[in-house]
Amino acid sequence: MQTSPVADRLACALDDLHPLFGDRLLTSDAAREHHGSGESHLPAQWPDAVIMVQSTEEVADVLRVAHRHGVPVIPFGAGSSLEGQIHAPHGGISIDLSRMDDIIAVNAEDMDCTVACGVTRQALNEHLRDTGLFFPVDLGAHASLGGMASTRASGTTTVRYGSMRDLVLGLTVVMSDGQIIRTGGRARKSSAGYDLTRLMIGSEGTLGIITELTLRLFGIPEAAQSAMCSFASIEKATETVVAALQCGLCLNRIELADTVQMRAINSYSATDLPEHPTLWIELTGSGAQVAHDMEVLRDLAEGAIRFDTAGTADEATRLWRTRHDALYAARALRPGIKGISTDVCVPVSQLPDCISGIMDVIATTSIIAPLIGHVGDGNFHLVLLYDPADPDEVREAQLINSSLVKMAIAMGGTCTGEHGVGLGKKAYLDAEHGPALDVMRRIKCALDPAGIMNPGKIFDL
Repeated sequence: MQTSPVADRLACALDDLHPLFGDRLLTSDAAREHHGSGESHLPAQWPDAVIMVQSTEEVADVLRVAHRHGVPVIPFGAGSSLEGQIHAPHGGISIDLSRMDDIIAVNAEDMDCTVACGVTRQALNEHLRDTGLFFPVDLGAHASLGGMASTRASGTTTVRYGSMRDLVLGLTVVMSDGQIIRTGGRARKSSAGYDLTRLMIGSEGTLGIITELTLRLFGIPEAAQSAMCSFASIEKATETVVAALQCGLCLNRIELADTVQMRAINSYSATDLPEHPTLWIELTGSGAQVAHDMEVLRDLAEGAIRFDTAGTADEATRLWRTRHDALYAARALRPGIKGISTDVCVPVSQLPDCISGIMDVIATTSIIAPLIGHVGDGNFHLVLLYDPADPDEVREAQLINSSLVKMAIAMGGTCTGEHGVGLGKKAYLDAEHGPALDVMRRIKCALDPAGIMNPGKIFDL
């Protein structure tokens, strides 16, 4: 029986890798399924094998072999990506980086640290607790910092601190042929050559594999105050967001949920919150500044149905837990269905019109589409809960998704504010970037001439 050239190349690569990794080279169905599924709504696509690496040098060993044999490689962190970044549409080897979880150095005086790519934000902040410092990017998921850099992730605190793009000072990256490079450093600014750090951030493993990161840290604010306010309409809520931003309040987080999402949260989290469009807000700074700005915020939200502040740290934690559980609460409205999680981001002034416009489209369909978003930076999500076996629901979900992206791009926005492109948003890149997409393709071909680095993601060659 003849085997295909692809199968032959894979077999040769695994033969070369097995002596190096032994029982850390996995080919069981359970391991392959876990590494080819993730949190995406897309159908699973399994790799042919999984390798559990423990160091930058081991990643380089895998890539040298894969490059020699022309075998695809797919980096895997925590498996929390939403756009199929960890899927293996061409098979190949999944490189699991989760065991690379060392916190290498903390430089408290300079407010920076260096970590291995498998460290999670939660683990880093637990380690930093006694230093008075923290890393601010606040995702709902337990994502790895390497994965967060690869997708240019952000979260609830972007309105104050920015995204991973703004907080990574330098990287260690393994290139497609196994070469190890270091980009950037610990200096807060540099004009020395091309900014390879920013090139790698958001490249989703298509140019190289990030194995170490040097990150900016921040001092824990003196005071924090959280509030939740409900409005009669989503327009009133978004108008309050725009006003709060224009007033220059010490906003740390400002999040929005619509009525459908609030109903889902009450059901999932066993809460009794008002089922109206709602803002979660956190102010941080000095005690006097926070107290003053909270009063200004009350005035700005004068038309709110209800305005509650958290009296204790425990109350604030419970308040924000409901926000972080929002995706799972939305999915629980139709158990067993993950749905499409949209991710547009628009200039903040365009936010009310964008939300109003897409609500008009949703109203013409049968799709349940709860809304949640980081509205302080113009980024919001709909969870389009549709049955993939129902052609009418598939058509309606695709209509909502494509209409939303068209609106966002027309308003000067983007199809993805933080989830990345992966497989799920490839169709929208040409409309957003035009000829610049060909420049991206040329960069990809230059740095990965064999086409083995997470192939099929972001765009097709």
